[in-house]
Formats: sequence, structure tokens, C-alpha cells
Amino acid sequence: MVQSINTKADLTMDATSFTGLTDYGKIMIGDKGFEFFHARDVRKFIQIPWEEVDQVIVSVMLWGKWIPRYAIKTKRNGTYTFSSKKPKVVLRAIRVYVDPAKMVPSISFFDVIKRAFKSIFKRKK
Repeated sequence: MVQSINTKADLTMDATSFTGLTDYGKIMIGDKGFEFFHARDVRKFIQIPWEEVDQVIVSVMLWGKWIPRYAIKTKRNGTYTFSSKKPKVVLRAIRVYVDPAKMVPSISFFDVIKRAFKSIFKRKK
């Protein structure tokens, strides 16, 4: 059994982790960090202490009405992407422990296309 890093749990919710294959389980937000526990396999878990969080990247669609997923970028181990049933509740719970300036929206589809065209024309010069 996995030992939790949190001493107090603020929020526990069903969630999906997008690391490699899709994993279903529960996320727990507490006083020490963010945790994801797999529903069936106890060896598959993610524990991210709040000191390790660099940014929280939020995918915002329909002018802020719908948040399909969010990602936690760590200082050393990369980016972990999650989705949950009520992402706004999860992000409000994360905002208590992470500086709101570190919570940023992801770039839109049109920004990706614009960057691609800029890089193509930069290479030709």
C-alpha cells in the first residue's frame, strides 16, 4: 500500500491521468501535495509535493466555460496531465497551495498554427 504524503486531505475526486496510457483513479489534494492513485493497480501512483510544482497549465475552451484538462508542470520530472469531473473545484483547491500567478492557460489552436507559420518563414530567411 502506498503511503500518502498528505496529513490532511482537502479534496478527493475521481480523475483520469494521461501519462502514457489513460489511467483511471482518484486525485487527492492536501496540505503537502497533489496525489493521484490508480483505481486498480496500487503500484501506479503520482505524488507531487507543492514545493515541486512549477506551473499549473489549464486548457480553457469556450471562453472559460469548459476546462477539459489541466497539467501540472514540475521543476524536475516533467508535466503530468489530468482531467476530472469538476475541474474548477480541483483548480480552486490547488490555488490555495500554488501561487495564482503560476496557474496559466494553455495556448490555443490558432496560436499553435501561428507559431508554425512563423517558424517556417524564419527558416527560409
